[in-house]
Amino acid sequence: MEKFFEFISHGIEQFILYTAFPNITVGHIIMIIVGLLFIYLAISKEYEPLLLVPIGFGILIGNIPFLEGANLQIGIYEQGSVMNYLHYGVIKGIYPPLIFLGIGAMTDFSALLSNPKLMLLGAAAQLGIFGAYILALLIGFIPERAAAIAIIGGADGPTAIFLASKLAPELIGAIAISAYSYMALVPVIQPPIMKLLTTEKERRIRMKPPRSVSKTEKIMFPIVGLILTTFITPSALPLLGMLFFGNLLKESGVTKRLADTAKGAMIDIVTILIGLTVGASTQATTFLTPTSVGIFALGAASFVIATAGGVLFVKVMNLFLPEDKKINPLIGNAGVSAVPDSARVSQMMGLKYDPTNHLLMHAMGPNVAGVIGSAVAAGIMLSFFLG
Repeated sequence: MEKFFEFISHGIEQFILYTAFPNITVGHIIMIIVGLLFIYLAISKEYEPLLLVPIGFGILIGNIPFLEGANLQIGIYEQGSVMNYLHYGVIKGIYPPLIFLGIGAMTDFSALLSNPKLMLLGAAAQLGIFGAYILALLIGFIPERAAAIAIIGGADGPTAIFLASKLAPELIGAIAISAYSYMALVPVIQPPIMKLLTTEKERRIRMKPPRSVSKTEKIMFPIVGLILTTFITPSALPLLGMLFFGNLLKESGVTKRLADTAKGAMIDIVTILIGLTVGASTQATTFLTPTSVGIFALGAASFVIATAGGVLFVKVMNLFLPEDKKINPLIGNAGVSAVPDSARVSQMMGLKYDPTNHLLMHAMGPNVAGVIGSAVAAGIMLSFFLG
């Protein structure tokens, strides 16, 4: 009987040991609160719900405490676990090109083709990337890590993950969470910067309606765009190749089923996987470090620099443009590649100062240019360090 009670007592002790309660830390509690905050912002405020709900729930999954070293194969960093296999697509850069394929299939480049000089705004917004790179170096990050962190300024989560997987795989979690967080907070972060850097007169500038773009131009663009951009930065081929391929599927008119799959079921599945695994990678025991905090701070700085760079570049361009061709600087913020949220911010700000001044179509030009620009910037960074 005594051995029986010892067996029962030992079993209860083992059961308690393997529950979350004795293994929980302050870090787990902090990250669970962060996960709940993400879910709240997604549902209550509708900030990028397609991203923040999977990421927020992934944070919860990644921060359910368990007995580490017990070979349970449930943690995302434990070899052989299901989450570890799903996370493989992040750390090897598999998911981002598939996301770009879907983006290409759902993107209309007409606004950019009708006014090609708006491409310059997409390039100007990439100042945030190179500005953050310099700041990261000054703080003390090694060049490879600094480059991976700096790409957050492009407000492009897939590109940030792709570059981090090549240059700083140990920082993927912090970089991805930072990039997606700032993408979701575009409507909060950008308007004060835009208002600060523009006058009321500039905000009321009316732009001519974009010209009609022919079907031939739309078909030729992904082919010419692929050749021009990847000849400059072959390192960005996985991203740019899939982006332009997806766009050709859309514009060719003969591959509608493929385009629908790419922009529908496929991108949805990959978004679920990338959001859930990126969220789960914030496991408190490996994620909560001073480095992660520094990455969030640098991400904010790079995003501010990118927004300001786009707006200020429009003001400089306007110095050389005739009065009837001036550009409303409120579309300069759309140079970051948070499609279409930053373009919607341009529209919202324009309507606030003139209810009849619709800027959305104009803002989509630099917005889609920013997608290309951030991928090119990532390719340039890769050529620096992997060449």
